[in-house]
Amino acid sequence: MPSVTEPAPLPRPSLTARRKAETRLEIARTAAALFAERGAAVTADEIARASGVALRTFYRYFRTKEEAVVPLLAGGVREWVDELAAAPAAPDAPPVCEALERAARRALTPADAPAAESLRLTRGLLRAMPGDPALRAVWHRVHHDAEEALVPVLERLTGAGPLEVRLAAAAANTAMRVAVEQWAAGDEPPDGPRGPAVLVARSMRALTAGMPELTGVHGRAGTRGRGGKAASGRTARGRRGDGPAGPGKPGR
Repeated sequence: MPSVTEPAPLPRPSLTARRKAETRLEIARTAAALFAERGAAVTADEIARASGVALRTFYRYFRTKEEAVVPLLAGGVREWVDELAAAPAAPDAPPVCEALERAARRALTPADAPAAESLRLTRGLLRAMPGDPALRAVWHRVHHDAEEALVPVLERLTGAGPLEVRLAAAAANTAMRVAVEQWAAGDEPPDGPRGPAVLVARSMRALTAGMPELTGVHGRAGTRGRGGKAASGRTARGRRGDGPAGPGKPGR
């Protein structure tokens, strides 16, 4: 019977932590709407007043006005990484690239009206970013954090080496970021045939197509050879379908 590596269950947040997260998200939605409307001219005091909290309370949650949008931007990314982290690593599981694409599509497919509104607010933020470098820095930091969170997940699912895992995480994270940016630049609805979920699937396939660590099944790619070293292309050279000569062609 094939072994399955199950991820460790995540502890349920306390009621206080959940309420704090709800407040942070509500402030983030308000801040996103204000940034989309007024750009860099918006102030922390205006965000606080529009959110119904005191300025002191605002600064207990966020250090700067730009950081106020992090809960909104990180929500979909966190959902994507969390779903992938819940996938078991088993020899008979689908290829990791399919799990990546499926999780990304779900994260960018609005399941209800609030999810669709979050995507619309994200679009407004992205359109405001060219005139606000601090806001753009927050967007890139959110994706940097997502890439770091992907590394241990992909390491567990693929069994690949450190370099291959980091490259895979970078490719998958870039696919997510570019898909959302491309969608935000246009006027397509979030749930249409040209919505972010469709774009992320195309982006994911394009950026991960040359990565055997992701096209193999969970836990099989990047298997180690003798002495703990990854098997090199040299051992496979000359076999049909393996090595640098490409599929179906013998190596030189």
